[in-house]
Amino acid sequence: MARPLVVGIGGTVATNSSTEQALRLALAAAAEAGAETRLFGGGYLAQLPHYMTDSDAACTKCAELIEAVRAADGLVIASPGYHGSISGLVKNAIDYLEETAKDPRVYLDGVPVGLIATAYGWQATGSTLATLRSIVHALRGWPTPLGAAINSSGGIFRDGDCTDAGAAGQLRLVGRQVFEFARLRRSDPAVMETGPQA
Repeated sequence: MARPLVVGIGGTVATNSSTEQALRLALAAAAEAGAETRLFGGGYLAQLPHYMTDSDAACTKCAELIEAVRAADGLVIASPGYHGSISGLVKNAIDYLEETAKDPRVYLDGVPVGLIATAYGWQATGSTLATLRSIVHALRGWPTPLGAAINSSGGIFRDGDCTDAGAAGQLRLVGRQVFEFARLRRSDPAVMETGPQA
């Protein structure tokens, strides 16, 4: 049986942003557990035109993101907390999932989704994480039991590592939970069967 595919979406336009480093650590934990992973980081997301504009119809990067999500057994979404909510960059990428509305698997129906919110302070981590959860529920996904709320104000991410043991543990657990739920669903799809749509 092929390994479950876990797709990561998130980051900022800044090179080696805290958000993208956090996302990479969660994906690394999923890979260590046995997943195949694929990352769509901030640099990639910055190349996506605004959803539903004339330029997105011929956008190969947009199609690549959508197809990866369609193939994914699990997702990890990471956003910085900007003014108490998710960034426009991450929201635009999520908006592209509207293209899966008429798929056999509608949106993220039954897909485990790990969530990461990073911010320079605690206040925005909670509201950003809550926003991500609301979005995943709207897309019929299954947010993992743990969502990682990371206060990155102390410069805890350096060269791809997290120097805060608690934060690093959260990120590893998010990645492992996505993998475990994805593996479980692949081995027994009825586990997360949602039944007829209302």
